[in-house]
Amino acid sequence: MAQAAGEGRAGAGAGAIAGLSVVIPAWRAAAALPATLAALGGAPAEVVVADAGSPDGTAEVARGLGARVVQAEKGRGPQIAAGVAAARGPWLLLLHADTRLAPGWPAAARAAMADPGRAGFFRFALDDAGPEARRLERLVAWRCRVLALPYGDQGLLLHRALLEAAGGVRPLPLMEDVDLARRLGRARLVGLDAAAVTSAERWRREGWLARSARNLLCLGLWFAGVPPRMLVRIYRGRRG
Repeated sequence: MAQAAGEGRAGAGAGAIAGLSVVIPAWRAAAALPATLAALGGAPAEVVVADAGSPDGTAEVARGLGARVVQAEKGRGPQIAAGVAAARGPWLLLLHADTRLAPGWPAAARAAMADPGRAGFFRFALDDAGPEARRLERLVAWRCRVLALPYGDQGLLLHRALLEAAGGVRPLPLMEDVDLARRLGRARLVGLDAAAVTSAERWRREGWLARSARNLLCLGLWFAGVPPRMLVRIYRGRRG
């Protein structure tokens, strides 16, 4: 069971969105979290960071920036599930530790929260000015429009009752976002009028084509029935 550690200050301001808890799974995210939490501003009623014992001081950074911290088994699925269980709000925003929401996101979130029967995802964007980034953004927009498959780096805003009706967040080490999107279904997914800006560091480091091909391979293998635990090493390459 996840254990809470720290009663953070995030979202305590007068401009907070009532009932909104942001849940962030984190692993070695000490460098990325400050920008991610700063972009949230005072809008969330609370921020819960689900850490997996990161050795880089992720938990300490999160607490210092006003987030509540829970410890969980490593893996985005188990960490998100632990964060959701610890969160107090009826509305949940599932967000990656290296994803920064663009200005204007609170208005988009408030508009989406008028319909608790649907889940909202943000427009995918990368923090890179190159043409490769723009091409990838267009491909992701196509994937969301045609296949109704937003990924976790676009954030997911939904009411707790809708999440429970869909079966919750399964404790998968990978593909937990695709799994949840498939269970929600096209009719219950809607794009929000704001961007979620994700770090392009992995694409720059590994190569735009190589990283994108690896992601596509993992998606194809998942749909073919390969267990997520077998996909982790492919997704991460040589990284732990």
